[in-house]
Amino acid sequence: MSQPTPDTAPAIQHDTLFTTPLDKAARFSFDEQVVACFPDMIRRSVPGYGQVLAMLPIFARRHCKYRQQGDSGQRVSRIYDLGCSLGAASMTLAGEFDPQDLQIKAIDISPAMTSEATTLLSDNYPEHDIEVITADIRDVELEPCDMVILNLTLQFLPAADRVAVLEKIYAALSEGGILVLTEKTHAFDEQYDAWLVERYYDFKRANGYTEMEISGKRNALENVLITDTLDEHHARLDQVGFKRHLTWFQFLNFVSIVAFK
Repeated sequence: MSQPTPDTAPAIQHDTLFTTPLDKAARFSFDEQVVACFPDMIRRSVPGYGQVLAMLPIFARRHCKYRQQGDSGQRVSRIYDLGCSLGAASMTLAGEFDPQDLQIKAIDISPAMTSEATTLLSDNYPEHDIEVITADIRDVELEPCDMVILNLTLQFLPAADRVAVLEKIYAALSEGGILVLTEKTHAFDEQYDAWLVERYYDFKRANGYTEMEISGKRNALENVLITDTLDEHHARLDQVGFKRHLTWFQFLNFVSIVAFK
């Protein structure tokens, strides 16, 4: 199967949110303005995001099992896309699996995000079993599943709530299932971290962001996006029960970890 073609994909609006000075008290939120330019924002400000998405179907084929679904005799593999935003991970998976193979539950707290995700997924993959849910992932009870995707989501939760979310994921995963955890991080060593941060800003400059835009978004995300070190992520995974986990991808200060149950 294939991804939506340029003829069927929606036009991408350029990210111009921070081209003018903002009130210093303004905080970043996933509202309609962000939704409108989100694909462009992600492409230009998250290094390696496309590579992470591209590997998800490969991981799924290796780790997803098929289970009985109701009384119909149909057997599917269930995947959660937590903090799904516009459903890019769900869409990538749907593009590589037949409709009868997967049940995808995509959850996000932002109504603006889930509204657009519902439209995109239903338009492009109407035959697939994809449920888009507007909810706080901290409040959702997870059903037994084979794979959980947590892309750039944990970093927006209060630090005190992160263990509980991971505990819930671990409990829901079947034996042999996996969690794919992708996050922006910071380094414990200040010089190392400063070098990574400055190279990240170089990445954004190379993608057309101005100094005002870089500074404006940084200020808007302060106390909204709170990063951990890579060691803190691995320690937390140990704490909740994952005995095997590895960093399979890193691009500057963005990393992706796979944890095995």
